[in-house]
Amino acid sequence: MKAISYSRYGGPDVLEYGDVRDPKVGPDSVLVKVRAASVNPVDWKCREGHLDGILDPVFPVIPGWDVSGVVVQPGVSVTEFAVGDEVIAYAREDFLSRGTFAEYVAVPLRTLARKPLNLSFEQAAGLPLVGLTAYQMLTKVLDVTAGDTVLVHAAAGGVGSMAVQLARHLGARVIGTASEPHHDFVRSLGGDPVSHGEGLAERVRALAPEGVDAAFDTIGGDTMRMSADLLAPEGRLASIADPDVVGFGGRYYFVRPDPYDLQSLCDLAEQGVVSVHVSETFPLERAADAHRLSAEGRTQGKIVVTVDWGD
Repeated sequence: MKAISYSRYGGPDVLEYGDVRDPKVGPDSVLVKVRAASVNPVDWKCREGHLDGILDPVFPVIPGWDVSGVVVQPGVSVTEFAVGDEVIAYAREDFLSRGTFAEYVAVPLRTLARKPLNLSFEQAAGLPLVGLTAYQMLTKVLDVTAGDTVLVHAAAGGVGSMAVQLARHLGARVIGTASEPHHDFVRSLGGDPVSHGEGLAERVRALAPEGVDAAFDTIGGDTMRMSADLLAPEGRLASIADPDVVGFGGRYYFVRPDPYDLQSLCDLAEQGVVSVHVSETFPLERAADAHRLSAEGRTQGKIVVTVDWGD
């Protein structure tokens, strides 16, 4: 099959498009014909070796954890899915090798859910990682409830835009940081936008004089430390970007695959509670360009790579 792969850590130029070995389908997996796979910052961070301390690479590595597509072969012990089912997955394993930037991928059952009927394959591919990150952070880590004021950083990005929608669904008020060109987008999601940069703390305090009940940090560093200062008494802080958050009384969180959480997100998508904004798509062979654009960190919503099957 055709796929994108890399045989050593490095920049986007290490990504190669060509033939690789077809995936084997384990007993508890399904073979998915890939229609789309989304790009996440963790993809190029893995490619550059930043996660080498926790994820062993088995070269050549096919990047990508998000996927949407169609089941073409269930594993021998799989009864939940059948040939022809449209599915999505956060297909992360505890090593780097068998990713989703390919024509086919063998997906573990524990990562899989049925694709929302109202989303295109491109939109659906953009849901798993960012949706699970936002869902798990808001409901299991920050424990957001109705009436809370939640500060979401990078609110126009993939995780941030999903967090704004989910927090609003939970009944919270959302203050979302974003650059000026993205303010209308944040408003369309239900958030109150504030600009990044100097004076950010004062702008947040003007909207929440008594502090925020929960702060969702997606940036780390000074932004995370500032968020700690903006909390109300008993306020909660969590970060997906900076483990040092624990020194400020917060929690660091790394998203995990969960088929039940993912199916809940799919249900919310079908109910119109959450939507996925795809800012740009690239054909599979141009995955390196998709990685470059993601690394710039200015994307509104999601970047998606598609597989052309000629239909």
